[in-house]
Amino acid sequence: MKQPEILSTEIVAMLPRGEDNPRNSEGDFAVLRNGDILFAYSRYVGDSGHDDAPCNVAALLSTDGGTHFSPVPFDLAQAADHGTKNIMSVSLCRLKNGTLCLFYLCKQGPQSEMYLKRCTDEDALSFAPAERIVPQKKDIYYVVNNCRVCMLPDGSLLLPIARHQIVTRENGRRSGVYFGSCCFFKSDPDGRNWRQVSRVIRMPFPGYSGTGLQEPGAVVLPDGRIYGYFRTDRAFQYESFSSDGGKSWTRPVQSRFTSPDSPMLIRQNPYSGVYFAVWNPIPNYNGRLDGETRWIHAGRNPLVLAVSENGLDFSPYAVLEDAADHGFCYPAMLFLSEKELLLSYCCGGEEDGACLSRTAIRHITIA
Repeated sequence: MKQPEILSTEIVAMLPRGEDNPRNSEGDFAVLRNGDILFAYSRYVGDSGHDDAPCNVAALLSTDGGTHFSPVPFDLAQAADHGTKNIMSVSLCRLKNGTLCLFYLCKQGPQSEMYLKRCTDEDALSFAPAERIVPQKKDIYYVVNNCRVCMLPDGSLLLPIARHQIVTRENGRRSGVYFGSCCFFKSDPDGRNWRQVSRVIRMPFPGYSGTGLQEPGAVVLPDGRIYGYFRTDRAFQYESFSSDGGKSWTRPVQSRFTSPDSPMLIRQNPYSGVYFAVWNPIPNYNGRLDGETRWIHAGRNPLVLAVSENGLDFSPYAVLEDAADHGFCYPAMLFLSEKELLLSYCCGGEEDGACLSRTAIRHITIA
């Protein structure tokens, strides 16, 4: 396919850090039954934007099809309801039976769990009590990115998960190892009976990587196979395929997507069938990024978009963001029509302290 031609693009909402709100990051979209658009995200509170700092799930609403979003966020879920201080990394998904589900990661000390809430009244945005769908496992820290729930053709849900081993240090403190492996959990079509369906997937030749496989994603291809992709530190996203609904996977290998240590997102437009990929290609060419600003964006610059008819052969990319002193990462997509989508992503710069501190929502029209 040809490089996507962007006819128009506009920031329709911006979530900068503020007083007692040091970070706004990792969100996802859903269209409500009345046509309103819900955007839920990780809203940190207090004075720290560290991954494990106090955080709740907040939301904005658009009542005009994504042209504007409400300026004041409201809480969808609070960490205190789980007896902890941090819930984050949101995914939204509507089941085949019509129920809207909210997914998020819950931090419990050095370990983590995944929870789901089912919406009981979309007009009031009220949710039933949370269900733990991926429980704690001894000495394992789970990571699930935002906008990661993958619906399979039969309506069951596939959840890509990174696994990090927890170790006890010499000082007695327990912490997670940065090096990761991955696995996949799966539900019934009603979003119940979650279980791990895949073996643990590991980086081949791990001695050449400092990160292993991290922050996996998945998308269903036209032939029914599932395409899995993984963040790595090897200058590329890695890829793997499943032909049996996520149970078994091919050995992860280097994909066509050059990338720093940063996540990618691939989604299919339900109106056109076209696949969209958003990621950071390798930016460190010809010394374009210098050491003084790299700590802010961690190489997550520029942010680009490519398209594909089969989910595998992607077009040349179009650049969405390339401000040299900002980082762009953790995207989410909502398709409004064959030509329109909403894209959210972290976009912080030096004035924010880190790329994860600020999130934007962009409306894009593509020819």
